[in-house]
Amino acid sequence: MTKRQRVGSDGGDAATEKESPGSSLNSASSSTSGSPPSSLDPGQQIEMSAAVSGVVPDDTFTVDQAVNALGFGKFQVKLSLITGLCWMADSMEMMILSILSPALHCSWHLSEWKQASLTTAVFLGMMLSSAFWGNVSDKYGRKRSLRLAGILLAYWGLLSAFAPNYIWMILLRGLVGFAIGCVPQSVTLYAEFLPAHQRGKCVVLLDSFWALGACLEVGLALMVMPTLGWPGLLALSTIPLFLFVFVCNWLPESARFDAASGESDKALATLHKIAEENGKPMLLGRLIVDDVAQMQRGRVKDLLVRDLKCTTLLLWFIWSSCAFCYYGLVLMTTELFEAKGNLCEIKGTQRENTCTADCGVLDAQDYTDLLWTTFAEFPGIFFTILIIEKLGRKKTMALEFVIFVVSIIFLFICTSSRGWLTFILFVARGIISGVFQAAYVYTPEVYPTSLRAIGVGTCSGFARFGAMITPVVAQVLTRTSVHLATAIYGIVAVLSAAAALMLPIETRGRSMT
Repeated sequence: MTKRQRVGSDGGDAATEKESPGSSLNSASSSTSGSPPSSLDPGQQIEMSAAVSGVVPDDTFTVDQAVNALGFGKFQVKLSLITGLCWMADSMEMMILSILSPALHCSWHLSEWKQASLTTAVFLGMMLSSAFWGNVSDKYGRKRSLRLAGILLAYWGLLSAFAPNYIWMILLRGLVGFAIGCVPQSVTLYAEFLPAHQRGKCVVLLDSFWALGACLEVGLALMVMPTLGWPGLLALSTIPLFLFVFVCNWLPESARFDAASGESDKALATLHKIAEENGKPMLLGRLIVDDVAQMQRGRVKDLLVRDLKCTTLLLWFIWSSCAFCYYGLVLMTTELFEAKGNLCEIKGTQRENTCTADCGVLDAQDYTDLLWTTFAEFPGIFFTILIIEKLGRKKTMALEFVIFVVSIIFLFICTSSRGWLTFILFVARGIISGVFQAAYVYTPEVYPTSLRAIGVGTCSGFARFGAMITPVVAQVLTRTSVHLATAIYGIVAVLSAAAALMLPIETRGRSMT
């Protein structure tokens, strides 16, 4: 079989007209040329094959048709565990930020601004690298980029444990952030192997590994911090990263990527592997491979063509707002737990030269309450699963943003009850994590294969921008006014709910192109 087949060209094969999944035909006429119409946006041009143009011989099939026919089975379960391990490692590296800041304040007498700058450095690295990793994934493959990022993340994460001073720590954590910028590509890879009718639930369930990683990090801190301190916590937190690098040998390359790259043999071999492991018969016939596969792919400017511009701009805002609210809540949690007393009295406590004895280090009760708020992500997962297929992706994101606003309004109550505070943060944390899950479902679905990784990458980059500026609110402004910080998060969430409803495309039940 040749790497590229052009249906309707000089080969003379009899063809019947067939509608490809998720597309509609305005005309029943057959195309006699393999080239896509020039009116299509670049992403569609790259994806345009005989199947997408509406002319498919009876003895051919597409990757999308094969993935849907082979269903969910052992292959996807193994892939879930591998990509889930990647997410768990990422979560641990991110969760450690809320623990590391108060610990370094005690060890190195850091001010609020230096603590916030340390957190910002990580997100800055993620923001600058997200589009880079998306470009690498679209050009060289999802597997290669994930393996390289895993190696770099494990190496720089381990070196952070030996940082001698603040400058080295901020540099190494920035490099850790640079490597973390590739992690969202694991969702790109995972989504491309999922049948359309199960994609939403499976991608949301993948986030349970993120929640598990966050819980493990808090539990690890509870055991390690009293004895080994923050260096021991940083070192032990890299274990899942080294494990992920090892299991990357079993990570498959995306069949959609291989097909779009003109590597039909590799794509077909992967599909045969799925059929064998899932115990399903392989589809008969030839695999349709893109006949314009050599066009340039993975360009950021292609995300802003006429048909995608509105979607892309709205998604960039939604992702940045979601990360701004999510990580802001995570960082605020430790700030609120560290400051004992009435919420309305947490202000004006500058700590530029605080001595170690007065630093307010997190104790066992703080870690226990932090663990409870982290557990909130599991109910958030189940709630998102419950509504995402019923309401659709857009309405799910909008609804959860609104619920988040309603929940944080209760922070305006001047309570001194630790139980009530933990409950408020529990609900807010679970809901805002659900928005992230819905966004991770929607974004890979709305972009074509040729732009999927760069689309997810740029969205992740804007998310990191939101996360980069949130420490100023969560770790600095909170100590001036909890009410003002809460109001900022509420306003951003309301605007994001409106943006979600304005998205022009609903992807529920939509096949990947």
